[in-house]
Amino acid sequence: MNQLKTVMLLAVLGALFIVIGGAIGGKNGALIALVIAVVMNFASYWFSDKIVLKMYGAQPVTEQEAPDLYHLVRQLTMKAGLPMPQVYIIPDPSPNAFATGRNPEHAAVAVTEGILQLLSWEELAGVIGHELGHVKNRDILIQSVAATIGAAITYLAHFGMFFGGRSDDEEGGGGGSFIGAILMMILAPLAAMVIQMAISRSREYLADESGAEISGHPLWLAGALNKLAHGVERVPMEADQATAHMFIVQPFLGGGLSRLFSTHPPIEERIERLQEMAQGRR
Repeated sequence: MNQLKTVMLLAVLGALFIVIGGAIGGKNGALIALVIAVVMNFASYWFSDKIVLKMYGAQPVTEQEAPDLYHLVRQLTMKAGLPMPQVYIIPDPSPNAFATGRNPEHAAVAVTEGILQLLSWEELAGVIGHELGHVKNRDILIQSVAATIGAAITYLAHFGMFFGGRSDDEEGGGGGSFIGAILMMILAPLAAMVIQMAISRSREYLADESGAEISGHPLWLAGALNKLAHGVERVPMEADQATAHMFIVQPFLGGGLSRLFSTHPPIEERIERLQEMAQGRR
């Protein structure tokens, strides 16, 4: 099902990309956007994980470089019946984590320096279990593709702010107007947000449940989520809004435009569901 959703996502966001190109540059802009969309869809499918990791400066670590973290990931991976993913550390003081990749055989788990400093190893096990839950449930490809294309559309919409006023004067060009470019600048991020919400919100609950089962202790993850919510309030991350859905908790504060991009269920509800699991009511 997620494979089909990924194809549909690529088609929808590719079409939206072309519409934005047409609004900015008329027929020529649409043609250029079509070429870019084809290249981007190919790159998004095969390289979206590397693109997102690069965006946040994630550094791969070996067993020798981060033995405790590596052993924890390997232990939980074996328990989940998954191939060992690559392990990355993001040089950021804000506490957070995400998983990415095309499939379980090409997966990566990334954690920030902030989360390693904030959580106990039991709580970190709950977080790693959650991310492995995304891998096991095959959420990582569609999340990575959405992040890559959503970010690209957002950048293109911002690009329209500067060049939307130029019209295509060639015959039959149907030049894009400044107003059209402004509309695209507003609608494109909103369209990406809607798609991200559709693929992320319910999957977070499922990843929480899978993560609790993998770690064996639902309250470990519940405690981690409580700490992460307060940790992000104290030290928000300078994250791209189009990639926010990939993180275990919303990486930035929820005010202003950021609130529109909220893709996570309320932390309180996630903790409550985990507490019910611990009490055997789920």
